[in-house]
Amino acid sequence: MGVTRTPRERWVDQGLQALAAGGPDAVRVEVLAKRLGVTKGGFYGAFADREALLEAMLDTWERESTDDVLARVDREDTDPRTRAVRAGVLTFSSDRLLPVDLAVREWARRDAAVAERLRRVDGRRMDLLREAIGTTVADPDEVEARSLVAFCVAIGEHLLAADHGGRSRADVLARVVDLVLGPPPGGSLQNSPVPPRRTPGADLPSGG
Repeated sequence: MGVTRTPRERWVDQGLQALAAGGPDAVRVEVLAKRLGVTKGGFYGAFADREALLEAMLDTWERESTDDVLARVDREDTDPRTRAVRAGVLTFSSDRLLPVDLAVREWARRDAAVAERLRRVDGRRMDLLREAIGTTVADPDEVEARSLVAFCVAIGEHLLAADHGGRSRADVLARVVDLVLGPPPGGSLQNSPVPPRRTPGADLPSGG
């Protein structure tokens, strides 16, 4: 009977959990093998080396945080503003995507290749914001400025510990979204693209 190999996806999932918890240095083959309950040798049946695993992890993060998110909001067939709001919720409220996103940003400070990949991902996210804001704002300079503000809030809000003078964070964020994206047609804002703050190092769910 042949030996059952651990699927590549499980190695990648465990690697992303380690990355979110401790950065790229925490992605160690021995540790991942122990968590998966397999031998270290099994790793080399799935990947040539640790660098190949790191590359696969980045591929998965990029696909899930851009392609998968955009495909989902496209299927919902909503207006550009709502698409931007939904994409923000899907990306920055996820216990899977948010901790990895923050870890990749820290990693990119020390690795030029990761920084280039992050630039590509953020560029696609900015394009979605430009599209949404451009439906109501004609000045391209203002579109770019508002897009930057929206994106900075989406990321930085999770790192901010400030109070808001008796206001809830959700209420303040809703007001920010109205100011940057404009109010939704026919009413006040109901959903914020930046959900209530989550712990940046939260554990990711295990893959099957």
